[in-house]
Amino acid sequence: MIQGNDKEAKCALRLAQARAQDLLRFAMGALKHIYLYLQWRDWAKRGYSTRQRLIALGLAGILFVLILPFLLVVFSATIDGWLGLRRFTAGPVNPVVGLVLIIGGASLALWSIQAQMTVGMGTPVPMMPTRRLVVKGPFAYCRNPMTLGTFIGFLGVSVWVASFSAIVMVVILTALLLLYVRLVEEKELEARFGSEYQEYRQHTPFLLPRLRRYP
Repeated sequence: MIQGNDKEAKCALRLAQARAQDLLRFAMGALKHIYLYLQWRDWAKRGYSTRQRLIALGLAGILFVLILPFLLVVFSATIDGWLGLRRFTAGPVNPVVGLVLIIGGASLALWSIQAQMTVGMGTPVPMMPTRRLVVKGPFAYCRNPMTLGTFIGFLGVSVWVASFSAIVMVVILTALLLLYVRLVEEKELEARFGSEYQEYRQHTPFLLPRLRRYP
């Protein structure tokens, strides 16, 4: 009976690894097409009204606040069941720590959005990028506070539901998002803002903030 359970666990693990590899290949291909698409059409040259930007933020909010957390909880429960992983529950500690992380991540993300809307005259949505280089607010401490806030918030959801697989998924998806930033977003920013962005990149950390702000 034990050997049978071991075989099932190994099969489930191999299946999960194969799916992760397929997901990675798909993501890399998607990033390549996104990069080529953004090269072909310079979204930053178009002006957008405040109403249009708020609509885009609302749609993005539905995705990141409702849909993705729901999928994270559902998929992590399924994977935990396949692999026989136990939840790391610690009584009230999980919801308390999870809520603190969610509030902290959401606050950082909202601060980033506010800076992009008011200073950059744009949004975090790739189709409506900032028209000015944003180096104020949280962007004075690191170049990607929005990504950092998103990671912290989803990590909080993972801690709340006490799922190891949820944490792994958050780490993988954040790594893919950072890969997009490296391959697509930073090249697009450098092409639009030139030496101004190069100087900012040279003096500001990529993800982990430092106490000394830029400039």
